[in-house]
Amino acid sequence: MPPPANTRRAPSPPDGGWGWVVVFGAFVSIGFAYAFPKGIAIFFKEIQGFFGTSYSEVTWVSSIMLATTYGVGPISSILVNRYGSRPVVMFGGLLCGIGMVSAAFCTSIMQLYICVGFITGLGLALNLQPSVIMIGKYFLKRRPIANGLAMAGSPVMLCTLAPLNQFLFDSFGWRGSFLILGAILLNCCVAGALFRPIGPGTASVKTQVTGEEKGALKQEVTEDAMEISSPTNLPMKNKTEEEGDRDCCEKINRYLDFSLFKHRGFLIYLIGNVLMFLGFFAPIIFLAPYAKHTGIDEYSAAFLLSILAIVDIVARPATGIIANSKWVRPRIQYFFSFSIAFNGVCHLLCPLASSYTGLVIYSVFFGLAFGMVCAMLFETLMDLVGAARFTSAVGLVTIAECCTILLGPPIGGMLIDTFGDYKYMFVKCGVVMVLAGTFLFIMNYYNYRVLAKEEKERKAREEDPKTVRTENEGRNNWIKETTQDGPELEPLREEQAGPKKEVNGIREV
Repeated sequence: MPPPANTRRAPSPPDGGWGWVVVFGAFVSIGFAYAFPKGIAIFFKEIQGFFGTSYSEVTWVSSIMLATTYGVGPISSILVNRYGSRPVVMFGGLLCGIGMVSAAFCTSIMQLYICVGFITGLGLALNLQPSVIMIGKYFLKRRPIANGLAMAGSPVMLCTLAPLNQFLFDSFGWRGSFLILGAILLNCCVAGALFRPIGPGTASVKTQVTGEEKGALKQEVTEDAMEISSPTNLPMKNKTEEEGDRDCCEKINRYLDFSLFKHRGFLIYLIGNVLMFLGFFAPIIFLAPYAKHTGIDEYSAAFLLSILAIVDIVARPATGIIANSKWVRPRIQYFFSFSIAFNGVCHLLCPLASSYTGLVIYSVFFGLAFGMVCAMLFETLMDLVGAARFTSAVGLVTIAECCTILLGPPIGGMLIDTFGDYKYMFVKCGVVMVLAGTFLFIMNYYNYRVLAKEEKERKAREEDPKTVRTENEGRNNWIKETTQDGPELEPLREEQAGPKKEVNGIREV
């Protein structure tokens, strides 16, 4: 007896229960993925002196790590679809540990690019996307709150890593610090072990239908072999090859839904975010070196990152609660656009902060703006494309964003090397962020207007009986015309109907 039809459906998100344990695991994984590339900026000034490199050269370490974290998004999404989130995150944690331990023995800046930038970045990529995907599977109604809590892992980790890295450097040097950090990153394996797959009934359904599917498969194979061996069915070979090519494309599209590039809201989000990331990470990477450049001591400079992170801790859950409210959630894209522009304004005002007090004020507002953007970064994407297409959307977005993520910090380093002043880097980032926020606000306004117009037209067509009757009459006339084409089309019709008769096993007279 076949199983009920509803057993094949994907289970609905529980919105709680073990989901909160998953949020904790995502809190750890996302925290390391976002905070680690910024936290190692504490070592940049010393690494620069050790290898005798410029600002732009040493910032490539964080840039490659961030670009790899985002650029490997599609591969991470494919692995999650194939193996699930738990093994992918655990393997990513292992790569992170291997990368940082290997970096402790590097003898050139190029080796650091490979070990810290690529290997560790690859491990962080395998932590980031699966964690976000698991939250989408466990939560629906409380998803903004869950995302806000999980994203709060980034400021918590940054708040911890900034003074910890400075302490490790003073005690063990940058090589010993990298060894210890490699051991700490292995905790991502523990976080991944908490990602229990949702829907255990899926395996039992597959087991129940295995016998019937095998029998049906054997029957289909036998029929196909008989049809292929028949001389009258030789033209079917070309059709089979075409279907094989189509199946290959469908398999690729199952892992990465390229039809999203026809989605208007997705394209608006993609363009705005690609522009935004050109100035998103550089200010936080250069904040501590900028403070040291102005004469502030090392621990006070590292404490600026802790202040930013503490404000960020409060900002992310608060933003999630606000975004989940009935007033904001229907127009969450506007809130996201405002957050990006707010970031840009903070960076434009940063050069006015000439004292430590001014930098503390900048860190507070920057932490608030940074937390607002990060809390809504994936929620706004899921709001546009839905949970079903979110896995593919994350993969496609991250690989598009990796180019500007890779170039942003080195461009800032080049401006510092050229002018000998950090203010031009902050101004560049501020202008880019304001432009990105303005673009998203205007284009989302246009998108909302078009969606409202399309919805109004759809309701009008449903309510108008004449439109429905006209569509049905047109369909009936088309069917009538195709059945009265005359005897000259009879051979073509018989050729098209022949394979269908044989496949379905129906003999018509």
